[in-house]
Amino acid sequence: MTPDLTEPATLLADPAWVRARIGGAAKLYGCARPEVLGTIWWYSLSSVLVAPSLESLIATGVAVDPSLDAVSLDMVADGRFLGARSSRPLSSDPDVLGAAFSVALETAIRTIASVSGANPRALGAIATDSIGNRLLWTSDPERAMDLAAPLVSAIGLGMPRPRFVRVGRTPVVRRSSCCLIYEAGNPKCTSCPRQPPAERDRRLRAALG
Repeated sequence: MTPDLTEPATLLADPAWVRARIGGAAKLYGCARPEVLGTIWWYSLSSVLVAPSLESLIATGVAVDPSLDAVSLDMVADGRFLGARSSRPLSSDPDVLGAAFSVALETAIRTIASVSGANPRALGAIATDSIGNRLLWTSDPERAMDLAAPLVSAIGLGMPRPRFVRVGRTPVVRRSSCCLIYEAGNPKCTSCPRQPPAERDRRLRAALG
């Protein structure tokens, strides 16, 4: 899909822009309290925001810079995110990448929490799970899983340690976060932590085969 517009990620520090985007999320996900819509919106955004650095680190050994002034967000007119791009390389050192992620993620989380009332710790947990998922989606998921914990530790921000489990032979993120999509009238995600473990395992096995 071709993006309808590209926006600088520095807008994630702009409360007015973020408030408008979160308000528009009701058209995509259903009407809900502002803190619920803020959490759902961040769940979608965070996966896109962390992707370029993680993908480049695994593919080339050098991460591109996740700093907001280096990142552009590709969007469609209804407010969905198609992807993100960074304009400059950064480092192969997870500590350097973690420090850059820390500033970018803290800025976005602080803005979203301030305009929606979403819980910052819950938003941080979503960021951990987004990092874990994006690492699993790279070309070398086994190596990527080894990088997850050191990277999240370097980011700090009180984010929980990433966790992985295997469903059969397939590694998946054992989520510590909930996107709250069900509070907007939608079904719970297959891997939602707010369901009985046996039900989650059954749904994951059904999805992954």
